[in-house]
Amino acid sequence: MSAALGGQRRRITFSALLVTGHQAGEVAVPYLIGVIIDRAVAGGGDDLMLWLAVLGAIYIGLSYSYRYGELTGERAAEQAAHDLRLRVTRRVLHDRGGAEADRLPGALVSIATSDAARVGAVAIAIASGVAAVAAVGFTAALLLSISIPLGLLVLLGTPPLMLLTRVLGKPLEDRSETEQEHGAHASGIAADLVGGLRVLKGLRAEDAAVERYRQRSRSALTATVHAARAEAAYQGVVLTLSGVFLAVIAVVGGILAARGDITVGQLISSVGLAQFLVGPMSTFGWVGADLAQGRASARRIAAVLDTPAAVPGGEAAPATPVRGALTVRAVDSAPLRGIDLDVAPGELVGVVTTDPAEAAQLVRLLGRTTDPATGTIELDGTALASLAPDRLRAAVLAAEHHTDLFDGTVRDAVSLSGRARTAAVDAAVHTAGADEVARTLPDGLDTVLDDRARSLSGGQRQRIALARALAAEPAVLVVHDPTTAVDAVTEARIAGRLRSMRDGRTTVLVTTSPALLAVTDRVIVVHDGAVRAGGKHTDLVATDTIYREVVLS
Repeated sequence: MSAALGGQRRRITFSALLVTGHQAGEVAVPYLIGVIIDRAVAGGGDDLMLWLAVLGAIYIGLSYSYRYGELTGERAAEQAAHDLRLRVTRRVLHDRGGAEADRLPGALVSIATSDAARVGAVAIAIASGVAAVAAVGFTAALLLSISIPLGLLVLLGTPPLMLLTRVLGKPLEDRSETEQEHGAHASGIAADLVGGLRVLKGLRAEDAAVERYRQRSRSALTATVHAARAEAAYQGVVLTLSGVFLAVIAVVGGILAARGDITVGQLISSVGLAQFLVGPMSTFGWVGADLAQGRASARRIAAVLDTPAAVPGGEAAPATPVRGALTVRAVDSAPLRGIDLDVAPGELVGVVTTDPAEAAQLVRLLGRTTDPATGTIELDGTALASLAPDRLRAAVLAAEHHTDLFDGTVRDAVSLSGRARTAAVDAAVHTAGADEVARTLPDGLDTVLDDRARSLSGGQRQRIALARALAAEPAVLVVHDPTTAVDAVTEARIAGRLRSMRDGRTTVLVTTSPALLAVTDRVIVVHDGAVRAGGKHTDLVATDTIYREVVLS
């Protein structure tokens, strides 16, 4: 949290100074009113107008101090929250990954928004807290000038009160962290359910999904209620203690006035100062709550920022030009066990796995979103573990089965916001059959895809995603089941075009599609985590029972 707010040190300091000036003016008002009353009672009305002018000037000063102090503090809070959001986003999108491990997307969004805002709010809390402490000091000084017992009462009574509020805030901090955890998890489940709404309807699993969310939401509600109760109890106790403290000050002032130790004007000033202390004392309450919640949120943000990288190490770049030779040796990464395979430069190879989890893990390994527990994977004789992920992925594009399309036009989705060559985009759109999709849309390739293209069918989304992978023109392309939602006729057409477009460049099709496997140079069969066979598609269909069951069933 200190690192996040450190960049806003100047704004926070300036805000604290201005708000402190406002508090000094607020303290001066009741004191000056007492002075004016004493002057009027004593018959010294000659300078009464002067004191009233001073009082007016103080009101103007404290008004502007508060306005610009709060504005500066708010800017510091928003900027700190913005910086934290950027840091969390960069960590989540970092090419070495890891931050998304064991965290739902919605939970990460909650951390980057709600938690960042709570940490940012600490900037205002710090400025206000400093000003409140200064206000208590100013009040004590003025009360000392009126009566030493009154001043000592404030000076000696405030520190224990502040320490007690800190102790009372600890349960709130713990419950706030629990509240944020449950809330983030509920948000994550909600985001996943919305993202998979079409699938849920297809499976008729809406009721089960709603029940799952209801249970998680109920847990989040319970945690929120507990946190709210803790905050209410905290605020109530702080206000009660503050009220008792202020009542004691007022009573002591009244006794001193009755004994003639202080004047009527000084009594009014004392009571006014005691009433003024309600503000700083209540400030201690919400500042303590904000600090407690900010610390809890800061720990959640730090957990994301400090998450170990999924693929540590490796800073080199692939040798240029990239030939595209892939070598996998004794790779053990569950569910793969000791897998060996070779892909020659420019070869079009199919990989068939009997377990979908094996296929998904192989694609992740070749794209280096994860590293194997043991064994090595090489590109042109260089271990992937020695290559920087961003430089490797410029040469090897591994497109996983799950496809995400973002807001923008179809052309933008394929060209990766204009980075691909126009000729490559046109060729990719034709190869993947995305031109057929474009013809069904009102503005063709310039049709805007909103809501992550959920209005498109699964097959249409797959064709656009495949076109996107092809348009990047990688030296090595690895795709996982790119046509599972496409009809057989279109799939056969895509297969022939894919063979032509990728001619001379290394391509690995991890799939069970007969149409795609039929155009490959050869097929590698993986069973129980290891390679068990290899050869032409037609030969494997004729001779390998397991292959025939997986591909033709």
